[in-house]
Amino acid sequence: QVQLVESGGGLVQAGGSLRLSCAASGRAFSNYFMGWFRQAPGKEREFVARISWTGGSTRYTDSVKGRFTISRDNAKNTVYLQMNRLKPEDTATYYCASRVGSEYENWGQGTQVTVSS
Repeated sequence: QVQLVESGGGLVQAGGSLRLSCAASGRAFSNYFMGWFRQAPGKEREFVARISWTGGSTRYTDSVKGRFTISRDNAKNTVYLQMNRLKPEDTATYYCASRVGSEYENWGQGTQVTVSS
């Protein structure tokens, strides 16, 4: 199993940037696809982005394409989410998760991102 801890959230004005980090410990980090999800108050948790084992393949939800970039550093056991041109609708708690097969099995505790207009 892998343990995940997110950091980097905060309050930012619309148009600003934040970089989220997710540090992993436990079993070999490079064995996992990694994903970022978010959940806004009163809404379902939604997929944001995911990255393959070596970082060669990424995928994004349409609403963040061109603004967010997922990356990973397997030597540091860390996955990142660079978020640019933030919008108020990006306000949510952001979670990272590790994936084995088709299932996201392990989740972090989340980090809050608030974008003011």
